[in-house]
Order: sequence, then C-alpha cells, then structure tokens
Amino acid sequence: MRYGVREGPSVSDPFASIESIQEALARERYFADRAIATTVFLAQRLGKPLFLEGEAGVGKTEIAKVLARILDTRLIRLQCYEGLDASHALYEWNYPKQLLRIKMGEVDHAAPRDLGREIFSEEYLIRRPLLEAIASESENPPVLLIDEVDRADEEFEAFLLEVLSDFQITIPELGTIRAARPPFVVLTSNRTREIHDALKRRCLYLWIGYPSFERELEIVLAKVPGINEQLAAQICAFMQIIRERDFYKRPGVAETIDWAQALVTLHRNALDPAVVDETLGCIFKHQDDVTAFRTADPAAVVERARNEAAERHPNRAAAASGQGSVSGTTIPS
Repeated sequence: MRYGVREGPSVSDPFASIESIQEALARERYFADRAIATTVFLAQRLGKPLFLEGEAGVGKTEIAKVLARILDTRLIRLQCYEGLDASHALYEWNYPKQLLRIKMGEVDHAAPRDLGREIFSEEYLIRRPLLEAIASESENPPVLLIDEVDRADEEFEAFLLEVLSDFQITIPELGTIRAARPPFVVLTSNRTREIHDALKRRCLYLWIGYPSFERELEIVLAKVPGINEQLAAQICAFMQIIRERDFYKRPGVAETIDWAQALVTLHRNALDPAVVDETLGCIFKHQDDVTAFRTADPAAVVERARNEAAERHPNRAAAASGQGSVSGTTIPS
C-alpha cells in the first residue's frame, strides 16, 4: 500500500522514482542527499513509517512538513513530551459538554439510556492527533508527524507500537475505527534516550547528520533572501569548523539559517570577529558553549572560515574585509 499517491502510473507522481522525489523535495527548498531521498521513496512505496533520528536542528521535522506539501495533504502533528499518555494522543470525551447535556436531560426528562448513548457519541468526542490521522476520510491520507518521540515515556512507545501495527483504534463506546488509507507516518527523535528496537523495526530508519559545506550553502542561499554568496559561504565554513569541536550543544542547520538571517538584517557582507561575538546568541544556546568559544581564539576561527570559504568557492566567496550593504541575487522566500 503506497501512501498518499493514487495507484497507477502518473507523469506527475513525485514518487515515481528516487530522482523525482529528490527534485520534489528541492522544489520545496529541502535539499536532500540521495540517502534521504531513497529512504523517503521506499517508506512511501512500502507503506512503512519513517523513523528519523539525529541532532536537533538538522531538518527532521521539516521533512514531514515538506512531504505534506508534496502530497497536497494535511500535516497532523503529535508533539511528544514527558507524561504523554493515550488519552492526550488518541481522544478525550468533552466532559463539560457531557455534563451540560446531562443537566439539560434532567430538565427535559430524557430517558437515561438514550441520554447515555447520546453523550458518548461522535458529537461529544474530541479527536486527538492519532485518532484524527487514522479516522481521516480525505482522498489523500494525511502525513502524521510524531515529533520527538524520545521525550515520551517507554509506556507510550509500547502503546504507539500497537497503534502503528494495524492503524486501528477501539473506543469502547463507539467500536473499532480503522484507517481507510493509512497516514504517512514520520517519527523523529533527538536521541536523548534510546528508542526500543521493536518500534524501530516497524519503521524505515534514517540517521540525519549535519550537512556538508556544499549542501548547507545550498540551503542558506535558498532559505535566506538577500544574502550574498560570499557571506553565505563564510557562515557555512564557520559552522563546519564549530561542529568539529566538543561543545555541549553544537549548532544545527536551524541555527545556521537564523544566524544568516541575523547577519543580513545587520547589513553584513563578511564575517569578522566583532560581529561573530555580537551574534553568538544565534549560534549557541548554552552559556557554557559561549564561554568556551570566546576563550578558544575566536579570531582564528573566523580567519579559518574566511579562508576555507574562499578556497571552496574562489570565484564567489573570496575573503574580503569591510562591512557594507548586502548585495547579490535575492532568493524568493
């Protein structure tokens, strides 16, 4: 069973091949390498959940958002957290509405049996993300994002495994609800704890690491309107250097984009030690990391980043000094 695409050949099918899904992702400004495109392609073709693991900020959640746009369908997101249980993930009864109906029943002398059936009907049911995805009746099934599953408890993992095994939910008062067409499920984990093998075996697994210099440069140029390639290349070279070091929390692609946007806002066209120091809050999110960077010869890091950017893109990212207006081609947002 394929997710989200009508059966049969179609020239417009973004999942016709690995190359076509890679192109579809790129059109949505998600620049995936072939390993990512292959795993996404296989997950859709085989009808299996996609389990994405990696550091925070490398683009795991973004894949689900982009897939929903490619498939022209809803994105339903379940944000996991410590203490998350089935009632918050599946469904709840609208107790205030039920109590109000019971009070009204006392006034109009409704039969208790009829009243009981009424207050436990669909009208009084609050659908949470898992039920919303499974009970969807749309022609294109939704993309179900189960985000940061490592934040939830192991008990919730076991429950999730049961739900994903057959895509059906039993509500005692209403019966069993089965998915007419299973949602395209994407699970993400920042690996703050190990996820049980049983859940991983149900999925196609993909580790998403930090992008290469070339890939990150491509991302920045697409995501940050108005940035010139010299500054973009220096930013990406700087981030590659930073990730080689032993910081508590190394910056991801999200931080790269935030920093690039900040430097464009400040009308910078090249890195220098002063502007790097002034904008460290865009790069690091822990004071210990800020302190460690400031005591490790920041000027040398900036100089190395400028040199490496110039070497990798000599015609477009030559090291230059000075601060002026941002120039270059504007990338549509």
